[in-house]
Amino acid sequence: MRKEYRLLLASLILGICLCGLPLDVQATSRNDYLDSLNVGVSQIVDPTGKAASEDAIRELTEVSEANGAQKETDLVMANVQVAMNVRAEADEESEKVGLLYKDCGGRILERKDGWTRLRSGDLVGWASDDYLLFGDDAEALANDVGNLIVQIETDTLCVRKDPETEAEAVGFIPRDEELEIIEVLNDDWISVDYEGETGYVSAEYVDIDFHIDEGETMVAIKKREEEERQAKLTANRGAVVVGGDDTRLLAALIYCEAGIETYNGKLAVGAVVMNRVRSGAYPNTISGVIFASGQFTPALNGKVARVYGGDIPESCWEAARAAINGETNVGDATHFRRAGNHEGLLIDRQVFW
Repeated sequence: MRKEYRLLLASLILGICLCGLPLDVQATSRNDYLDSLNVGVSQIVDPTGKAASEDAIRELTEVSEANGAQKETDLVMANVQVAMNVRAEADEESEKVGLLYKDCGGRILERKDGWTRLRSGDLVGWASDDYLLFGDDAEALANDVGNLIVQIETDTLCVRKDPETEAEAVGFIPRDEELEIIEVLNDDWISVDYEGETGYVSAEYVDIDFHIDEGETMVAIKKREEEERQAKLTANRGAVVVGGDDTRLLAALIYCEAGIETYNGKLAVGAVVMNRVRSGAYPNTISGVIFASGQFTPALNGKVARVYGGDIPESCWEAARAAINGETNVGDATHFRRAGNHEGLLIDRQVFW
């Protein structure tokens, strides 16, 4: 085999290998690599600037066509407005294993019968080709919505105010954290988005990757939704200014309604009272809420008044103060009763809604 053809074959094999690199590496260098490869191919075809022989052109074409068939990108992108289902099998009735959101991407694992098995982060499953982009269309979208990031490769990376080793430090980032790149300034410094401001990090201690958003498994979705629900349930509702008598009154009611419950059960009762105080549908004072007609049985039968005049356990005081200061474990619930026939949030032996 002539020397120029051996060089050509080596270049094409290198191209095939590079096309199998992970997305993070390939997306930032593939176009530049192909541009340089094209220049190299033209020099091999006609290294002297003269027309190449018909045999050389024919051999080059055959090798290039064979290479082109293998060079198809395995990138896939979601082509939806919101999200698409990813399933366990290539069937609309199959179990849903996750969601691929708008502008998310992944890697093709297998294709058959109008379906594609893909990997996107932790999500692996089958998605309908009707809602996916492939090849050049996928790469174009990825280049449009993806972004360059730096991954920290040292225990702690200093983010500086200016691109100088003696510049003021504005923050420190632990290993494996990521920052979005603004600009690669030179071989030594990269400007990054740090808490909404421009910071500078040493290129020596980071790795540059191309990032595309990933899908989400149903397990991850359920975990996230539960965390969001818990955050909403426990979000501080804001303190209410009250007097010492009101705090004692609330502690007395908590003892009557949840004296044998855990602290969570006591706080929940206090939070219901304070949610009513904040609501326009109820009186705007603790005493007004507690003694409202037909509401709290211990208040109506005199038990609250008796407890009010005696010793109240510290746990009830603590729950009353916390509720008055805006703490809640029942969100904006305004009712509770013994668990049984009503749906709601179960805490100890009572349900809240």
